[in-house]
Amino acid sequence: MEDHYFIYLSFNNQAEGWRLPVNPESIEISEEGQGKTYNIVGKGGGTEETRAGEINVIQSPRLKTVSFSSFFPSKSHNYPFIVQGIPELTPNPKYLYLRDGIHDPMKYVKDIRKWMETKHPIRFMYIVRRGREDGKLDNVSDRDLNFPASIEKFEWKEVAGSPGDIEYTLSLKEYVFYSARNVQPVVNAKGETVLVQQQPARPDEGVMLETHTFQDGDSLTKISTKYYGDSARAREIQELNGISDSEVEGIQNGAVLRLPPK
Repeated sequence: MEDHYFIYLSFNNQAEGWRLPVNPESIEISEEGQGKTYNIVGKGGGTEETRAGEINVIQSPRLKTVSFSSFFPSKSHNYPFIVQGIPELTPNPKYLYLRDGIHDPMKYVKDIRKWMETKHPIRFMYIVRRGREDGKLDNVSDRDLNFPASIEKFEWKEVAGSPGDIEYTLSLKEYVFYSARNVQPVVNAKGETVLVQQQPARPDEGVMLETHTFQDGDSLTKISTKYYGDSARAREIQELNGISDSEVEGIQNGAVLRLPPK
């Protein structure tokens, strides 16, 4: 059965993002080791040292790199090869942004440039599904890739001969969250003071914005859910911006609302 490929880029704990509308012809993925070699010196048969030989010390692998090229199609071109969303992903509230279909080519460009400027990682998802005779798709999870990444290089240009289309090349590098660990003294059962290393905080890709610009379809409840994961803080947003109960339903598009900290 035929395999189907889906590539998603998302940002800020998947609060925004999209599927690549046209799959690249190929994806270059680089995974390298990071071994170090040493020359071991040992005692020979006499009093002088002799070289025992070279050894290789295996260390953690280098970060993965991913690069590919494709194009963002103009909406005026009804290409038959535009990728459709994965059925089990798009109805999920966490992936609501995937329901929008394809966007104007410059939206993709502006989003990537914006994400780069924040200096925060995005999430790269490469998903493979295998078609079945009944038209449904089976999971092929052993071929999936899903990891945070930094945008290392982004090049784009308008396509001559296909007005509105934008060709691009994108290079990503796997990102590993890191943080300092606190060390605290603890008295054990023997009365001895030992140092215990605390677990680091759970990695969080979220980027907390300070403001939100009100748009069509917005409500304080939706804004609270988008930034905080539930609607419980809608009232806090309302009070922070001095919005009375009678004004809640009449917030104008373009209004800039301040957001409380997480």
